[in-house]
Amino acid sequence: MQDIQSEIQTNEFVRLLLESIGDGIFVLDTHGRIIAWNPAMEKITGYSVDEIMGKSCRVLNFSQCFDKDCPAGMADCGILKYGKVDPTECLLSHKNGHALCVTKNARVIKNQEQKVIGIVEAVTDLTELKNARLKMEEATRRLGELNRLGGIIAKSQIMQNVFTFIKASAASDATILIQGDSGTGKELVAGAIHSIGERRDKPLIIVNCSALSESLLESELFGHVKGAYTGAVRDRIGRFEQADTGTIFLDEIGEITPYIQVKLLRVLQQKEIERVGDTRKRKIDIRIITATNKDLKSLVDAGRFREDLYYRLKVFPIFLPPLRNRREDIPLLVNHFIRINNEKSVMKAKGISKSALKVLMEYAWPGNIRELANAIEHAFVLCSDRQIDVDDLPLEIREPQSICRPVEPAYQPAPGTPVQARVPLTREKLIELLHDSGWNKAEVARRAGLSRASIWKYMKKWNIPQKKSGAASDGN
Repeated sequence: MQDIQSEIQTNEFVRLLLESIGDGIFVLDTHGRIIAWNPAMEKITGYSVDEIMGKSCRVLNFSQCFDKDCPAGMADCGILKYGKVDPTECLLSHKNGHALCVTKNARVIKNQEQKVIGIVEAVTDLTELKNARLKMEEATRRLGELNRLGGIIAKSQIMQNVFTFIKASAASDATILIQGDSGTGKELVAGAIHSIGERRDKPLIIVNCSALSESLLESELFGHVKGAYTGAVRDRIGRFEQADTGTIFLDEIGEITPYIQVKLLRVLQQKEIERVGDTRKRKIDIRIITATNKDLKSLVDAGRFREDLYYRLKVFPIFLPPLRNRREDIPLLVNHFIRINNEKSVMKAKGISKSALKVLMEYAWPGNIRELANAIEHAFVLCSDRQIDVDDLPLEIREPQSICRPVEPAYQPAPGTPVQARVPLTREKLIELLHDSGWNKAEVARRAGLSRASIWKYMKKWNIPQKKSGAASDGN
């Protein structure tokens, strides 16, 4: 047994190999006594090499080697019988008395005569991995609750990838850059990240960087002291200090000036701020999330955005796809917005027709989810306690090509009517058109140059009967 111990202690290559391996490695003789112990094992277990050498491996008290606790002696250990222990998740006892979650595997060492002369064991500390896994599971649970409350609505694969990034961000405090077109829901994602992270019980402060001039934005972010400038009649705390221990979300970060870029870089590097007009530095503990609809890399290449700040901000980038790239989410979003409008409106919608949904699925959505929400709200004005139909949708959605057409008068008379007869639609003119069209609202809409839903709306507004007195409904 002394031969293998001497070989380990005197062989320079073996010694360097043990010291360089990141996992814990130790060697036992055939009696279960420890004869080699690398620095990683010292770090994992708390036992120094001097404390552990010559002791039985039972001091580590592994909980699962061969589906049972560590035996009383080597004679009962399965390693000599089976020759190996495949990677197994188990617990070992730290020097301080607490249990550590690790994976362990082992192999017997044989000489040239195939006689067992020792055992080498490898240990990987799973504590950080297990904690991260628990955080991820907790984040997943909270994200599911958030979805049920209507936070983020999606089933498309591209958005499931976004969900994965959101959940992963909960286990760290890394700075996040959310990139996507206007209306894709960047603020919603920032809120989700904060809500499932460890700072969820702390403040979430939102600042739109494009809404303020440079001087006002500086004061808004960093605060100011009394007398810092004309009108500064008292000290004012800034948004960074308001967000202390919590999260600050800086929207439209691509709009900030070079001066503000320098000040923000200092915050990221030093985690401290100075109020405007003050020389005192104040430490802050915040998580920073930023968002932009611009290509920041292009701004860097053009010299309009600092490269060092860009790389500080995009530690953990999240890209939000435009709605046209996630069309399978449109039915879910439509139902979500119908439900929201039903909750706050006296008039209720009984869903949406297949033809109207088809129009929504085929539209390009340059305004993304925000435009879809506005379209459903527009439809609520017209649908009046019935199912949303194509004519209830905004004109630019049901007839996108009409956006480029010249504006036509509200009232389009029948063919052959003199040009001078073109007058705005009034109650009297609408009644006249109804009589001329046999109360066919589709024909009236065609002649008036309006949607059928608009004709219904005007008839309701002016208390005009939906059908000619004494006549059956034409269904239009």
